Amino acid sequence: MRFMMMVRSDSTVPPTPELMEAMGGLIQRETAAGRLIDTGGLFPKQMGFEVRLAGNEIGVTDGPFAEAREMVGGYAIFEFASREDAVASAIEFMELHRQFAPGWEGVCDARQIATE
Repeated sequence: MRFMMMVRSDSTVPPTPELMEAMGGLIQRETAAGRLIDTGGLFPKQMGFEVRLAGNEIGVTDGPFAEAREMVGGYAIFEFASREDAVASAIEFMELHRQFAPGWEGVCDARQIATE
């Protein structure tokens, strides 16, 4: 079962060096185990754009976006044996934030990737 996990936050607390080190260890472990397929951080939404379909019209809007509160800060794609494994992984990831980024608040949004 393949899952994409996205981290969303409106927190202004930057990642600590300790968090980055802990996440690096997690990434190495999960890559070596064959579960982690890809990861990446994303530039702020202000640097992006949206393409929206509304009223049969397609429009492009460059950032920044007035309504943007939470931003997706990064993503990871995993291969897990079960949904339970995906939940455990997301909890472990958020636990690293609780331990090494005091005051940070956010969401790890996990979605199973649809396959044929």
